Amino acid sequence: MDRVHPPIILASHNPGKLQEFRRLFASTNIRLILDDFGGKEIVEETGTTYRENAELKARAVARRTGHWALADDSGVEVDALGGQPGIHSARFVSDNSWENTREILLRLLDVPWPQRTARMRAVLCLASPDGLVFFAEGVVEGRILTWPKGQAGFGVDPIFSIDGETSFAQWSQELKDRVSHRGMAVQGIIPIIQQVMAL
Repeated sequence: MDRVHPPIILASHNPGKLQEFRRLFASTNIRLILDDFGGKEIVEETGTTYRENAELKARAVARRTGHWALADDSGVEVDALGGQPGIHSARFVSDNSWENTREILLRLLDVPWPQRTARMRAVLCLASPDGLVFFAEGVVEGRILTWPKGQAGFGVDPIFSIDGETSFAQWSQELKDRVSHRGMAVQGIIPIIQQVMAL
């Protein structure tokens, strides 16, 4: 009988994020469960980089639970906006993703198509209860569309395109998982998890 491995705590209270990560890890025997610490913010994200914020969250959850923890931080970097919103993507002008998306579009109104380059970046941090940390990063290059397209996805998915025509919000989940920044970061962290946890 296969040995049951201890779960990794996903440093998030968001069931949707857990569902996404479980899908990305589906081909492995890595088990993820949601952090259930009463719905409070895990830790204040005071870092100045994705890496710092992911590490803050992963270390906090690993320390508190006594389990290995996995945290992510991600965002969109728009070249014409000097790399903004970056680490502030989730709260660029508000906590509402559509208001943030609209703000990006408004600021790019006069920017011609060749200069609407952008990238989605995700950093994962795996932390052990005794303070070990490991990282993986995924980046996907694209452009910001002039108008939202599609109903799927979240965040800036409706305005981010890698082919110049369709948005991430129009792609099937399977296809998006293969090429997305978060999908690439997961592919980078899987062998690390398997090695350090001897899975």
